[in-house]
Amino acid sequence: MSSTPHIEVKNLTVGYGDYILMKNISFTVNKGDIFIIMGGSGCGKSTLLHVLTGLKAPQSGKIMIDGINFTKAPEKQKKELMQRCGILYQGGALFSSMTLAENIALPLQQYTDYSEKQIEELVSLKLALVGLAGFEDFYPSEISGGMCKRAGLARALALDPEILYCDEPSAGLDPISSKLLDDLILDINKSLGTTFVIVTHELASIFTVGSNSVFLDGTSKSIKGSGAPKDLLQNPPNDVVLNFLTRGEKEHV
Repeated sequence: MSSTPHIEVKNLTVGYGDYILMKNISFTVNKGDIFIIMGGSGCGKSTLLHVLTGLKAPQSGKIMIDGINFTKAPEKQKKELMQRCGILYQGGALFSSMTLAENIALPLQQYTDYSEKQIEELVSLKLALVGLAGFEDFYPSEISGGMCKRAGLARALALDPEILYCDEPSAGLDPISSKLLDDLILDINKSLGTTFVIVTHELASIFTVGSNSVFLDGTSKSIKGSGAPKDLLQNPPNDVVLNFLTRGEKEHV
């Protein structure tokens, strides 16, 4: 981690028409962070991720990426910024009619000038990075849910992103597969220096991987806590954060 801002969210208001999910929220993701966006169901976690990735426009405020106003950037510059980012969607979101190799090759074919041979080598490298060496010709239906998540991560890493957004990466996984995915995120963060922004409500993952975080509160439509998850558990800023972080997980204290 460093103290250099990678993503700066400033006075952001997010919602749908007259329905406001979050109002005037601000936070900073530093380079090398594994940054957790957490909170109860319906508080706006996934919607906030859609805004951060440019899939939805905020109602007001701005998002800075490396000092550039991503929110107001021209479309060409916005696409260039997003090519420096990767996204791991819920469930992996792999194309079912394509093999794992074809799924991972797709962004390389669309956004690079690499030869077919170079793409083939990079695909094998990315699959090996997530522990799926030799699975190039498998279809998503032929592998487990945990393997699909890892294959989705390999595709998200195809263009060597500086920032990797993950939407509920552990959702639906058994505890062992979830732990393997957490370990993989830590390894990638340490070895590649990738900044992670992860939406999750899974406490085990929050405490295992999170170096920094914000807690979104749907009632007040604000941030009720920020900082390293373990620090928030040791010194909770309020009962809302404490209750969320101690749901049967007292062993983490």
